[in-house]
Amino acid sequence: MKSNRIILILGIMVVIISCATNPFTGKKTMAFVPNSQLFPSAFAQYDQFLSENNIIKGTKEAEMIARVGQRIAVAAERWLDANGQQGYLKDYKWEYNLVNDKTVNAWCMPGGKIVFYTGILPVAENETAIAAIMGHEVAHALANHGQQRMSAGMLQQLGAVAGNVAINDAKSRELFNQAYGIGSQVGGMLPFSRSHETEADKIGLYLMAIAGYNPDEAAELWKRMKANSGGQAPPEFLSTHPSNDSRIAELIELAPLAKAEAKKFGVASFRPVTKM
Repeated sequence: MKSNRIILILGIMVVIISCATNPFTGKKTMAFVPNSQLFPSAFAQYDQFLSENNIIKGTKEAEMIARVGQRIAVAAERWLDANGQQGYLKDYKWEYNLVNDKTVNAWCMPGGKIVFYTGILPVAENETAIAAIMGHEVAHALANHGQQRMSAGMLQQLGAVAGNVAINDAKSRELFNQAYGIGSQVGGMLPFSRSHETEADKIGLYLMAIAGYNPDEAAELWKRMKANSGGQAPPEFLSTHPSNDSRIAELIELAPLAKAEAKKFGVASFRPVTKM
């Protein structure tokens, strides 16, 4: 019993000590792995990924990805400066690359390393939709979602260790591990991931609007994403992402708030939406 109490106390201490307030969400978030360790690792992984994939350079699509990314990064810095967070991005090393791959996806690693796959371009259709995707992916990095997922995974493992130490009977321990694995995933990790997607949608809308892109187009993009998926998706409670319908409804609701935020930065009109 003494060892169980020690594990519990250590776990609580780790959670308390390793929390940080994120300026974009205003929330206390887990940060077991500091950015000083996370960013160099992410940069190295990104460089390795680039060396192993077909990077497209010099095309109008590649230039558009870089242009939109730079505008979103500037919008993020403007928002942070206006909210008393000067220097928040000092360790970010922004990089934007288009990769020749049919996958309908894009991502941003901690520290600002971004990849768009060519497979997402036909679904995006226009630069404004690219800005919606870029804003969302950049938001994941700005809100430290990668850092939080790593921290949550470590906490999940700590819970498993505590349970296995506390249970002496082998059969009971096996039942615990089965129940804990399913319960912590469905009841903890998946909702945690969905909340990150929702946060990134909101932050991304604000960023794209401040960068001069119409946030109304984000919902239109997700309507196309839904059509492209053919309606094939797991139930929301078993998914890392909100359902397409939930996401579309939320984006429609948030767009006026993003426009109001953009007005604070002198953005009263948006770039026209034109096909790529």
